[in-house]
Order: sequence, then structure tokens, then C-alpha cells
Amino acid sequence: MSEPAEQRSANRLVLPLVAFLFGVIGLGVAAYVVLAPGQPKITAAAVGGPFRLVDQDGKPVTEAALKGKPSLIFFGFTHCPDVCPTTLQDVTQVYDALGSKADQLNSYFISVDPERDTPELLKTYLSSFDKRIVGLTGDRAAVDAATKAYRVYSRKVPLEKGDYTMDHTALVYLMDKSGQFVGAFNLQRPPADSAKDIARYF
Repeated sequence: MSEPAEQRSANRLVLPLVAFLFGVIGLGVAAYVVLAPGQPKITAAAVGGPFRLVDQDGKPVTEAALKGKPSLIFFGFTHCPDVCPTTLQDVTQVYDALGSKADQLNSYFISVDPERDTPELLKTYLSSFDKRIVGLTGDRAAVDAATKAYRVYSRKVPLEKGDYTMDHTALVYLMDKSGQFVGAFNLQRPPADSAKDIARYF
């Protein structure tokens, strides 16, 4: 006996939905494997590498600065209206929560907008946040090399009257004391929880 027309129609709707849900689950698992802390064997070779930039005082900084302490790395730009200052404030609160252990953590804010983000501008901008957050910039080639090493997406988005903003990856990267990528670090929780998590890498 053939299926009723209504049943055949329902099957045609359900099967694509099931396939879609399996696809979403698969993408979620893949993202977890790549980005979740605790997966250094998979992610270490994929994220991070050599870079040569300058800090807000004009001093050169390379990947060697990541050795000896765990580091938080965030890519952004000083003209960012919301995500960047919010993230930097979150990092500041983590430093506050770490208390006497705060000096055991490095943090770097790497500009994806070197045409505007000079060392002087970075210094002024970062004065609103914890003094241990180091701003890094450089010429376009140097910044592009850093974004490529960290698999960071960034794109200039034109605005009115010749102005522009930057669309960019908003992950916070956690690196261990050897400079190896651990995973994307979650700051969307109480600062004390973030501080406790990061202290495991001291």
C-alpha cells in the first residue's frame, strides 16, 4: 500500500531538516575541537607563529614575548565602537580578580587597523584599561603576517564621507607559557571564574 500524500509530504520536509540538524551538530563539534581549551595537540600547529610588531612605546615585540607566562591575545582596533572596549574591560576585570597573581599573565591587543593605530594612539587608548595590556601595531605587512599566523579575519568596511570601520575576528586567544595556542578563552562569565581558569596555566 502506498503512503498517503500527506505522509509523503511530511517525509520530504523532515528529511532535509534532519540533515540540516546533523550538519549544524557537526560544525559545532568541529568548532569545539579546533577552539576549545584542552586541545593543544590539534590546535597548536594551526594557530600562532612568528610576528614582529611594535608596542605602544615603539619597542619591537615578537612571538618570543609569549614565552614564560600564559597570554591572552585579542585582535581589534581603537575606533571599534563596542566589542573591542568591552573585551578589554573584561580583560581588565580578570586582572583585578587575579589579585596578587595578576603579573603572571600577559595580554596583547593587536591592531588590525595599522593605518590609524599608531603606537601613540594605542598608548592613549589603552590608558583606560589595565596597565598590563600591551598594544601592538606595525606596518600593513607586519600586521597581515600576524593576522595570518593567528587565522584572524579582518576587512575594511567603507562608511560615509570616506570613513571606514573594521570587521574582524573577535576571539580572545589563550596561549600557554610555551607560546602554544590552548584555545579560545571565554570572558562571558564572572571575572573570578575566568581568573580561576587562567590560573591553571601559571
